[in-house]
Amino acid sequence: MSLPTVTDDDPSGDWTETGVFRSAPGVYRIPLPLPNDGLRAVNVYAVADADGWTLVDSGWAIDEARDLLAKSLAALGSGLGDVRRFLITHAHRDHYTLASVLRREYGARVLLGAGEQPNMAVVADTDREPDRTRLLRCGAVELVEEIGRGGPWPRPVPEEWQPPDEWIADRAVITLGEQADTRLLTAIETPGHTRGHLVFADEAHELLFAGDHVLPRITPSIGLQPAPVASPLGQFLDSLRLVRSRPDAALLPAHGPVGGRVHARVEELLAHHDVRLAQCRDAVVAGNPTAQDVARVLRWTRREHRFDDMDLFNRMLAVLETVAHLDVLADLGELVRTEAPDPQTGATLATYTA
Repeated sequence: MSLPTVTDDDPSGDWTETGVFRSAPGVYRIPLPLPNDGLRAVNVYAVADADGWTLVDSGWAIDEARDLLAKSLAALGSGLGDVRRFLITHAHRDHYTLASVLRREYGARVLLGAGEQPNMAVVADTDREPDRTRLLRCGAVELVEEIGRGGPWPRPVPEEWQPPDEWIADRAVITLGEQADTRLLTAIETPGHTRGHLVFADEAHELLFAGDHVLPRITPSIGLQPAPVASPLGQFLDSLRLVRSRPDAALLPAHGPVGGRVHARVEELLAHHDVRLAQCRDAVVAGNPTAQDVARVLRWTRREHRFDDMDLFNRMLAVLETVAHLDVLADLGELVRTEAPDPQTGATLATYTA
C-alpha cells in the first residue's frame, strides 16, 4: 500500500484517515491507529532533522501502528532507521511505547519530560496492583468491586516501558537540523493531564506541538495517572493559563485535526471547566456529597451520556475527573471538604458540603 502525502488543510474532515499530511514546511502529521480506544488514533509528527527525522510522540507499540509508521516514512522517502530521536509529550502508551520498542532495534534516542519520572517508576513496576484508594476516597465502592471481578491486573511489557535516554527539563531548547537550516523547539512543562506533560513550541514558525494538553474537540482526562498529585485539575488550569500567556500559535494536537489556534482553544477549555465547576458545585448543593454521587448526576462527553450508560473504564475516568473538580472548589473555599474513614470500607472517604 502506498500512502498519499497531502496538505493538512481540512479541519472538518476525518483526522484519523490514513496518510501523511503536511502540516507546515518540514512537518508531517501521521495518524496512527488506537484499536478499541475511543480516541481512535494518535497524531505523530515527523519533523525534518539533520540526516533524518525527529518524531514528536510515537504511537502505541502494536503491529498495526508500527507497520503504518513504516509505510508513512516510506512515503517521505525514509524508513524507521532514519528516525534520530523521539520527543515524547507524556508517558501514556499511545505516545511512548512504540518509541521504546523501536529504540531497541534502530538506536533512536527517546526523550521525555523530567516531571514524568514518578509516573514511569510506577507504570514500569511489573508487580504493582491497581490503586483502589483514589476510587474509595470518591465513594466508588461498586466500581472497585467491579474492577476486582475483572480478573488479574494487566502487567506492563518491560521493553515498552524502558526509561528514556534523556529527561527533558522545563524550558529546554532542542535544536533540529544543522547550520543555517535549524528549527528550535522549546519544551514547556504543562502538568495536568499528567504531572510531567510537555508541549513543544516552535516560536519562529508559530507552531505548538501540544500533545494532549490542548485538544481541538475534547478535553483531556484529568486525575488518571500512575503517580497522583494533590490537584491535577488545578495544575491543568494553571498550565492552560501559562500557554495562553505565551505567543499564539497554530495548534498541532495529539488527537484531532490541525487548523485551529492555541489561544482560542485554550479560552474554550477554560470556559468549559468553569461550567463544569459550577455544575459540580450545584450538584453538591442539591445533596450529593461524594464524587461518585456527583458523577452520577452529571452528563458525560459531547454526546451527554448518562454515567450508568458508560463502560467501566469511562465511569472510572468520570469519577476521578469529578473529584478533581470538587477538590478545586474546596481549595477555593467554595465547598467544604471532610475526609474521614468510611465505616463500610475503612478507607478514607471525602465528602463535600456547601
